[in-house]
Amino acid sequence: MTGVKARRVVVGVAGSVAAYKAPSVIRGLRQAGYEVRTVATQAALRFIGKSALAAVSGAPVSSGLFDDPAAVEHVGVAEWAELVLVAPASADLIARVRAGRADDLLTATILATTAPVVLAPAMHTQMWRNPATVDNVAVLRRRGVRVIEPDSGPLTSGDWGPGRLPEAERVIREAVAALDRSAPGGTVSNSQDPVAASSQTTPADPAAGAQSVAVSAAPSAAPSPALQGRHVLVTAGGTREPLDPVRFLGNRSSGRQGTALAAAVAARGAQVTLVHAHVEQAVLDTLPGTVRVLEAGTAVDMERVVRQEARDADVVVMAAAVADMRPASVSATKLKKSLPQPEDGKPAGLTTVELVENPDILAGLVSDPPRPGQLLVGFAAETGDSHQDALAHGTAKARRKGAHLLAVNVVGESLGFGDVPNAVVVLDHQGHEVTRARGTKAQVAEALVDLVVQCLPAGGR
Repeated sequence: MTGVKARRVVVGVAGSVAAYKAPSVIRGLRQAGYEVRTVATQAALRFIGKSALAAVSGAPVSSGLFDDPAAVEHVGVAEWAELVLVAPASADLIARVRAGRADDLLTATILATTAPVVLAPAMHTQMWRNPATVDNVAVLRRRGVRVIEPDSGPLTSGDWGPGRLPEAERVIREAVAALDRSAPGGTVSNSQDPVAASSQTTPADPAAGAQSVAVSAAPSAAPSPALQGRHVLVTAGGTREPLDPVRFLGNRSSGRQGTALAAAVAARGAQVTLVHAHVEQAVLDTLPGTVRVLEAGTAVDMERVVRQEARDADVVVMAAAVADMRPASVSATKLKKSLPQPEDGKPAGLTTVELVENPDILAGLVSDPPRPGQLLVGFAAETGDSHQDALAHGTAKARRKGAHLLAVNVVGESLGFGDVPNAVVVLDHQGHEVTRARGTKAQVAEALVDLVVQCLPAGGR
């Protein structure tokens, strides 16, 4: 974040044991060139002292709504702020912000500001999953408040699960993204995208296949109600194609991008079904309780479940990494490295594995839609080779598949797959670039959901 002009950020600190991490967030913002003022709740000051927060922010810490009533401090702080970031945001703070309460300086500042508001929750897993919190977060997201997904891991109580305050670097990155979006002309596009650049072209009317969609490259700053009442089907994770009871053919997909998409559309009020292949339980645990989750471990299983569930879906997002091939037969017992030669003299055991082609689920949905008028979105994980770069391969795939939108991303051992940043170039069915986005999986998901909202026809079903 070098070269950033000094901008004004109010860092709120709520009553969570994670308040001890607030100085790292404040320090990181100041090192990046931001001017910071800190507002702490009385509950927060039970976990961390004013002196510690003042020392790291370089300014006095505000806390009491009635410390100086004549100064109307909450209005002054709210007008000063270009961004309000609450890290940590407790379950109580989230509930009070959702209700529009203004019973302390922090909530009064949030109610009075016109700046973007970002909340970084920190609480016990059961509190995060409680229907009241799930509903509060969903309402706030629909109002335009950015709520960062908490991390999963060990909690202060000794339990394990989602609810940890993310590391300061991630909190700052997502908060700054909200600030950048609020700036005039703000966009998630970035010329340093690892996917090779291509010139932006206005999509032409298609002669065949999925209909053309023309959208602006800049996502909306606030969530749209367009997804309320809609059914969105999302797939995630890498399929595993069994070879024997022990082994399988698989890929490096973690399912994080698909689950982030499911969470993002759920936050906009959609009815969401997630069909997942291999995804770690810790990743699935980050999903809101409103998301319906179904498992489909192989490509054949996924095709069956997707076609069944898609009959009632307005949008289908195929973010899963579906294996192109599978073993022609599955051994009932573990295959050995070598076996006696059969009479035909052909190799046996693991020397040779015969493969057959899996169904192309996305292309099948395009050619034989389970429901008329569906918006179909695909993903293409690509690498460059000696013949073409990743985007050229993705362009050919977009034309071949025929989906309304295809998100092309470069992948590798440390890029795209797993808990790492992602970058996508979104193409229409003719291979024309529509937009591009980069950042965390959650940031890319928000940009893609903004795009889906723009592409959906007005009105309900």
